Amino acid sequence: MELRITMSHISLLFVITIMTLMEAANSTSNDECDLFQGNWVLDQSYPLYNESTCPFLEKEFNCVNNGRPDRLYLKYRWKPHACNLSRFDGRNFLEKLRGKTIMFVGDSLSRNQWLSMLCMIHSSVPTANYAVNISVIQDMTTYTFTDYGLKVTYHHNLYLVDIVKRRFGRVLNLGSLTAGKMWLDVDYLVFNTWHWWNRRGASQPFDYIQDGSRIYKDMDRVVAFGKAIVTWGQWVDANIVQNKTKVFFQGISPSHYNGTDWGEPKAKSCSGQKIPLLSSTYPGASLPALTVLKKSLKTIKKLVTLLDVTTLSLLRKDGHPSAYGLGAIDCSHWCLAGVPDTWNVLLYNLMF
Repeated sequence: MELRITMSHISLLFVITIMTLMEAANSTSNDECDLFQGNWVLDQSYPLYNESTCPFLEKEFNCVNNGRPDRLYLKYRWKPHACNLSRFDGRNFLEKLRGKTIMFVGDSLSRNQWLSMLCMIHSSVPTANYAVNISVIQDMTTYTFTDYGLKVTYHHNLYLVDIVKRRFGRVLNLGSLTAGKMWLDVDYLVFNTWHWWNRRGASQPFDYIQDGSRIYKDMDRVVAFGKAIVTWGQWVDANIVQNKTKVFFQGISPSHYNGTDWGEPKAKSCSGQKIPLLSSTYPGASLPALTVLKKSLKTIKKLVTLLDVTTLSLLRKDGHPSAYGLGAIDCSHWCLAGVPDTWNVLLYNLMF
């Protein structure tokens, strides 16, 4: 049988080849996409939920209910440069995590993200039944979406490493971590610590810092933070079963107390800020804690995914409660709805 190849066949083969190469290029581009490099864009479909209908939201983060008059800060979506983020689908989240546990471990910024996640799930599936369990002894709160068997837990833990009471005072031990027994057998762990490392005076919950066998009255807090992350990483290597548990680190959530950092020297805080920086880069100095965190994470043998929220959050000078939180000017935490919803959209994309 004679095989005859015409120009039309060659043209068709050419088109198919080009399309295949384009698909491969797009696939490669998506695989290599940096979700954390991008910019904020207005999106009228935002926010992802109505704060007035979320039964989990606490007064501390409910800026609208606390009287914040502007609303534009609710309308921004994070857009990576090289690819698109899938929109959070609460029903899909519940189905994929049926019978599993996701736990947020850290300070009040972890609580910020945990409450955001609960509101996002509730907004997607408002009829989902849930039950709450609060353990004062463990400093842990769990909401269980009973129809799906999904537990969404927050474990309040300021430093991850231990504060030990000695006869001469409270000691922050950079090499000791005993809380990990509460993190075992969890399917998804999202850790965070940094917010409290620079606390001094009456609000500082320790009197000394122990590094190895030596005890100091004080030391460089960024260095201490890095040593604590190494200790936490050793716990991860010793205890995490990789085909069972996925581990994330929230990254460094920034504060906005100095307008000079974002090009407004007259601004003494985030108070009155109504729009984000719409560029892709923050004009202020980089955060030393982030550099130390990334270096410390490299010492870990098991897979830990960094939820690198620092740059995108630095751009959101408008996203803090300011005077619309618990009273004092708060430029550290975030309004809900708001920036932590984007952290959870990123987490959702990385989980699946």
